[in-house]
Amino acid sequence: MDARSIPVPPRFLRLAGHPLRWRLLSELARSDRRVGELCRLAGQPQSLVSYHLRQLRDGGLVSARRSAADGRDSYYVLDLARCGELLAGAGGALHPALSLAPRARSAAPEAHVLFLCTGNSARSQMAEALSAERGLRAVSAGSRPKPLHPHAVQVMRARGIDISGRRSKHLSEFAGRRFDCVISLCDRVREVCPEFPGEPETIHWSIPDPAREDALPAFERTAAELETRIGFLIEAIKPTQQEASHHA
Repeated sequence: MDARSIPVPPRFLRLAGHPLRWRLLSELARSDRRVGELCRLAGQPQSLVSYHLRQLRDGGLVSARRSAADGRDSYYVLDLARCGELLAGAGGALHPALSLAPRARSAAPEAHVLFLCTGNSARSQMAEALSAERGLRAVSAGSRPKPLHPHAVQVMRARGIDISGRRSKHLSEFAGRRFDCVISLCDRVREVCPEFPGEPETIHWSIPDPAREDALPAFERTAAELETRIGFLIEAIKPTQQEASHHA
């Protein structure tokens, strides 16, 4: 066969197929990370990790967000939805029967989740409400609670969820309580998050504070991102709980 007629693998496979890039994708699939953390987890120098992160960014799989806690640093965020689309396309490129059909929305596992942000006025409140709507046992709190933001109430009401009667809570209210997952939504609160009993999985989602813009579209974007992330979270929790039940 003429070498020029050999089809080139889809770019997603070429990007994800590199061992170090696959390791970086795997770590970012679990939590948003700073480059220093990725270097420690991968056991590789920063120059090499940064090079491969740039490849993933150029491929549209990963983005970077400036840290709200330290503007000199950035968090890397994996676009799981985009990865799913590209993976489905890669399967279809090999054979139509390998195209991945959209998965039906599944029920949430019996998991206890704590969402944290600084003010507990928007991001974590919306995450709690959206997670509870999906069946998770979710609560939220903040390191410096503020009154519930009216735009957060408005975007949740548009989704058929009323959070107007909820109050903001300090994270100390949940000290000593056991959770399966503790998820920080704010770069600042991640720095002060206390330890919780039972060694829950700690996850960070570096989501900008929509109250900084104080405009409804910013809250809509935050709610949409939370909906996507929570959907992937539910799918990630289920295998973990199944494995725990198997070993119990």
